[in-house]
Amino acid sequence: MTISKSTSEPETRQEQPAGKAKATGMQRRVLAGGSVGQFIEFYDFTLYGLSAVTLSQLFFPSGSTMAGLLATFATFGVAFLIRPLGGVFFGALGDRIGRRKVLFITLMTIGLATFGIGLLPTYAQIGALAPMLLVLCRLAQGFSAGGESVGAPAFVFEHAPLDRRGFWLNITLAATALPSVFGGTLILVLSSTMSSEDFSSYGWRIPFLLALPMAFFGLWIRAKTEESEVFKEVLRKNEHKEYSPLREALAENKLRMVQVIFVMALTAMGFYFLSGYFVSYVEVSGNLSREQSLLANAVAMACYALLLPLGGKLSDRYGRKTMLIAGSALLALLSMPCFWLVTSGSLPLAIAGQLLFVVPMCVYGGGCYTFFVEIFQTKTRFTSSAISYNVAYALFGGTAPFIGTMLVSATGVAMIPGVYMAVAAAVVFCLLVFTPVPETHPILGSQNRVRFP
Repeated sequence: MTISKSTSEPETRQEQPAGKAKATGMQRRVLAGGSVGQFIEFYDFTLYGLSAVTLSQLFFPSGSTMAGLLATFATFGVAFLIRPLGGVFFGALGDRIGRRKVLFITLMTIGLATFGIGLLPTYAQIGALAPMLLVLCRLAQGFSAGGESVGAPAFVFEHAPLDRRGFWLNITLAATALPSVFGGTLILVLSSTMSSEDFSSYGWRIPFLLALPMAFFGLWIRAKTEESEVFKEVLRKNEHKEYSPLREALAENKLRMVQVIFVMALTAMGFYFLSGYFVSYVEVSGNLSREQSLLANAVAMACYALLLPLGGKLSDRYGRKTMLIAGSALLALLSMPCFWLVTSGSLPLAIAGQLLFVVPMCVYGGGCYTFFVEIFQTKTRFTSSAISYNVAYALFGGTAPFIGTMLVSATGVAMIPGVYMAVAAAVVFCLLVFTPVPETHPILGSQNRVRFP
């Protein structure tokens, strides 16, 4: 038993008045803008995972399906390697000039990069230049996502009612699951209604080309928003002095940033196993058809989108750290059974395995998605959270599909990625219990209650 004390600064607790005040029109527009941006960003990223088998055949042809998938998922990971650089660049820029302006740039960039993938010639048409161009598009996606993935939650957080931060943040992050449902359904419809030759020739491109009009729609919504009052106050304070968000973030927040890296590493692994890996994993290791794999994943991601806001609502009541501990414990216990079910070769069992995985992910997500922005001060929030969040996603999220595929290839054991996930969850559980990770809830944390751990 330890005393859990909030490390949030006093100004954090004054950002919004307590109570069940009705959300304003501006607050609702910010919530909508943040959610739409998260949908578009993850739509662009998720498409690559959903199309992995097709892309491996068109851009990385080889005699081995597994070798082609390894090359495809290595390119998937490239976008994550550059995300920390995008986080540093856009984070510092967002803390200096505003979240809203940066979010215009990031959304447009990721939309153009995904649209570009839909226009790329294949390996059969231009040879080795095709995968090189694919890598360049992935790098552009990753660089812009380094800002978008954190800027949108930070923007929503600073407008959210104090007692509903967890709920609002998890509504925003729930939008990251819907692209798998929408994209998976779209690919399922296209692949079911087109011949294999037509789908391989041009059908796979259609979902990628839709990214650009989606980006324009997101920009239109964000044009109707404003910066939060608490951030405007930070800008006023720093108006007449030299100010480096990056320098201040590294000087003041090193411990908190390390804590966020470990906390977000687990959800990064879990989310990209769920959204970027399970479709091809079930198809190859579970011996189901592409249509069955897409259907199973779409069901799981729809449930994820429905349950994640509930996790956030529970964190508003019981605290972020409580949800983190419960979620990591459940993931440690359930990951191996989940992966075993997913690769059983049965569609009902594959759906059941993914749903069983979704539940602890939403419990854990109920705490982590608010924790990673709530732990930092307003003046360095974007920079600090962008660096730590994107390092976690680069090291553990972007590599999850590749490591999962490699483990299956090396061992011949279909459910071995579940062991990897369970071990990671156990490590994070121990860190949460035995190290001074704070309770960041602005009310529960400020009361300095005796809490477990």
